[in-house]
Amino acid sequence: MTIKSAMLKLAQDAKEASLRLARLNSNIKNSALIRMADELIKQADVLKEANKKDLQDAKDKGLSPAMIDRLTLSDKVIKGMADGLKEVAALTDPVGEILRMWRRPNGLLVGKMRIPLGVIGIIYESRPNVTAD
Repeated sequence: MTIKSAMLKLAQDAKEASLRLARLNSNIKNSALIRMADELIKQADVLKEANKKDLQDAKDKGLSPAMIDRLTLSDKVIKGMADGLKEVAALTDPVGEILRMWRRPNGLLVGKMRIPLGVIGIIYESRPNVTAD
């Protein structure tokens, strides 16, 4: 499988998952965020071990010390990621909130409602914690 086909498959799978996630209620979404946060803490040693390989690759490629610092996962950084996920879970879910409604002269009722954004692709140069922050 080429990188291009692997990335396309990931994008297609993410899009399919986003359609299912869009229909979930707030309790289920929040529970998933909290479970992800808990799993980050449980898997901290595994994450840090994998991060050592990333750091060595970064050094081998001559990345600057500042970039390497941003790439480094520590217990503090992982805890910050977990805390960030829990903070999002504590927010009021905006999905379905009606911001404004108005009636057009022809009688048609029009409104603005918050809906799920969908899928966002992110390419990381450094700072693996940025998604949870």
